[in-house]
Amino acid sequence: MMHRILLTALAAGLLAGIFVFAAHMVKTTPLILHAEVYENAETTKNHASGSETATQGESSEAEEWGPEDGFERHAYTLLSDLLSSFGFAFILVGAIALSGRQVDWRKGMIWGLCGFAAFFAGPSLGLAPEVPGMAAADLMDRQIWWLGTVAATAGGLAIVFFARTTGLKVVGFALIVLPHLIGAPGHEIHPGGVPAELAAQFAAATLVVTGLFWLVLGALTGHFYRRFSNV
Repeated sequence: MMHRILLTALAAGLLAGIFVFAAHMVKTTPLILHAEVYENAETTKNHASGSETATQGESSEAEEWGPEDGFERHAYTLLSDLLSSFGFAFILVGAIALSGRQVDWRKGMIWGLCGFAAFFAGPSLGLAPEVPGMAAADLMDRQIWWLGTVAATAGGLAIVFFARTTGLKVVGFALIVLPHLIGAPGHEIHPGGVPAELAAQFAAATLVVTGLFWLVLGALTGHFYRRFSNV
């Protein structure tokens, strides 16, 4: 069983990771690069406005490290996409194995949609995808709420799909709704340098790319899990 899980996760994660990297290069990366132009312009403006009070030591502080544009940046994006894809593949195939259900690529897509709901759609109802330069709440608060929402959504979906009684299914739905009743961390809204149209395009592109990624990952996971059934 462990060999089956390992081989399925590696095969599905590799192919889905390559797919989502290509999708990012076409759809989301150009929007991020565009947003960074506004972010850098805003940073330069703020630095210039405060230059009169800046000390010599402050002006010489090194900038935070980041990959160089071009090949280096694309290589790190590919690495990040592959690692994320492998991680999600292990979670997905682990959940399938624990359920004891038989799957093929079609049923795998349903599992993939559940993963999309738990890891993206649910949290995005409170924390929309953000391009560089957008205002956001405290990082720690956002991470805690995101993790709680993922856990609640995944647990709620599991109860809804696998529970046999109506009462338990209602509990599952309530668990899915709970994080949104609590509410995502908020922040002060103020004018920013990133155009609203760009932020909207990024949110829409991220929704499509992530949805397709989970469909592809689910289908591949179902296919390979069935193929490696005798391993």
